[in-house]
Amino acid sequence: MEKQSFIATIKRYYPWINSMEKAAFHIHDNVNQKYDDVLPYGFHLKMTASYVSRYGYLVSDTEGDVLVLYASAYLHDTIEDARMTYNDIVKFLREFRGEDFVLPEAVRLQLEQQVPEIVYALTNEKGRNRKERANNLYYKGIRDTRFASFIKMCDRLANIQYTIMFVFANRMLDVYRKEYPEFIQLISEGSVTQIPDAMKKEAERLLNSESYII
Repeated sequence: MEKQSFIATIKRYYPWINSMEKAAFHIHDNVNQKYDDVLPYGFHLKMTASYVSRYGYLVSDTEGDVLVLYASAYLHDTIEDARMTYNDIVKFLREFRGEDFVLPEAVRLQLEQQVPEIVYALTNEKGRNRKERANNLYYKGIRDTRFASFIKMCDRLANIQYTIMFVFANRMLDVYRKEYPEFIQLISEGSVTQIPDAMKKEAERLLNSESYII
């Protein structure tokens, strides 16, 4: 999609996107989910969606794709962290009305069909540690689901960005640095949605930033 068309779509559907953001914040607030134990979880969701705003035009073809990306960014942790199920997300999307903004029927159906699949793909497996929770089966599900690799990259960029915002509290930055070569390979090779080179360069820039780990 041309960047100007992408921006025009965001402007056209902004009331719906803004309502989705607020609804997602509420879902996590309802279970008292925090980001880094102190921040409202909406902080992370907003950062993740910011990368959709920055790079979404590189993977979108239609207006429906744009809304799928935003909804997936805002809802990507609802199964893993907010006690929702796959069917809860389907029901939520079916009933969601963003400021009474009426979506075209084809777009509404696309959201109901694709967003739950993306959120499900991005939900960690059961495991005793980080490696077990993000195993090969988990990454295969991401690669096989349209847009899931892109949203996973938005999520990772948001997490990396956060670690360098507070340079004396970035205990996860070294983890992300060590994981990155395998991580980018696991979400990219054979994926139905390729990660744009611009996002890879952004991740490498952030990971190579000066840091002070304590």
